[in-house]
Amino acid sequence: MSEPKHDETFKVVDRRLFTAEGELRKDVAEQQDRERNAASVLGATPASPKAPVAGGAPAPASSATKPEPRGAEPTTQPALDTPKRSPAFENLIRSLGQNAAILLGGYADPQTGQPMLDLEGAREMIDMLDALREKTRGNLASEEETLVIDVLGNLKLAFMEMTKATAAAAMQDKAKSR
Repeated sequence: MSEPKHDETFKVVDRRLFTAEGELRKDVAEQQDRERNAASVLGATPASPKAPVAGGAPAPASSATKPEPRGAEPTTQPALDTPKRSPAFENLIRSLGQNAAILLGGYADPQTGQPMLDLEGAREMIDMLDALREKTRGNLASEEETLVIDVLGNLKLAFMEMTKATAAAAMQDKAKSR
């Protein structure tokens, strides 16, 4: 069976506040005047004019500019929920932290019994954790943020201690060879 064709139409609305010359568009100024007049009639304070946000994008439209059906209660946007804990993210942080600790000599090699020391590898793992912290800033639950900060702090401290110990051992070897 063939389906009937529907003509789809599109309506393009220019939401930019300013013209190409940088002047406030006439319809935006008129809209702001109407809002001020309506607010003064109702006895409310006028809403502040919408200003563009960084990057030239318009500010989100306020609920005052959207008509609501009669009898409908005003809708309010729910507050943003706080991020929820993710066990997978916590496991990722712990795994990267343990790998970095292994590379810093925190654990002995099972075959040789000697601690493994790979400062460059440990630095890369610490840098990965630092990048994860930067990229997830503001999107983590407080427990996750605390975990990332604690793991990074401990690893950076251990890295500095191992770097100093390695440098001191190299200086002693150099002094002995003279």
